[in-house]
Amino acid sequence: MGRIVVTEFISLDGVVQAPGGEDFKYSNWSFEFDRGKEGEQFKVDEALGAEALLLGRRTYEGFAAAWPQYEGELADKYNGMPKYVVSRMLTDPEWNNTRVLSGALVEEVTRLKDEVDGDISVAGSIQLVQGLLEHDLVDELHLMTFPVLLGTGRRLFGETSDKSAWKLTESITVGEGVLIMILQRAR
Repeated sequence: MGRIVVTEFISLDGVVQAPGGEDFKYSNWSFEFDRGKEGEQFKVDEALGAEALLLGRRTYEGFAAAWPQYEGELADKYNGMPKYVVSRMLTDPEWNNTRVLSGALVEEVTRLKDEVDGDISVAGSIQLVQGLLEHDLVDELHLMTFPVLLGTGRRLFGETSDKSAWKLTESITVGEGVLIMILQRAR
């Protein structure tokens, strides 16, 4: 059975918008900080350990435009692995091994968790992640917290219809004070 693992670059005030691109007042804000060798290796290990990618349309389009032009172990992983994009607008994805999930979120993701054996990585994809959290479909959170208050931008955590408990299973500080936290859903 698959596990939904959400991975986000996040500011101290919860902003996850445009850490590495996009049209935003503070575009690429995460690149202002050195994550150090340990932080870089964490992201590589995280990606290489995933069995599939689950993305929202906008994040998918950014990944699909970037990764096919790269080479190396990480690019080979991303370009070859199964990719699932939640979208009602996208009908003919060009990035290989991509399947569009256009049905009801809960049913599509539940079916995906039954089909995939291992970690299903969800990067970025703010609206998708908020929906997954709302419907209690996230098994683990990987938060790379950068020591900055942005003051504006789309935040990861908003109002939900109920509370949910999480257990901190690992934390480490890397590079220039970047905190990596791994939290598992406490059930």
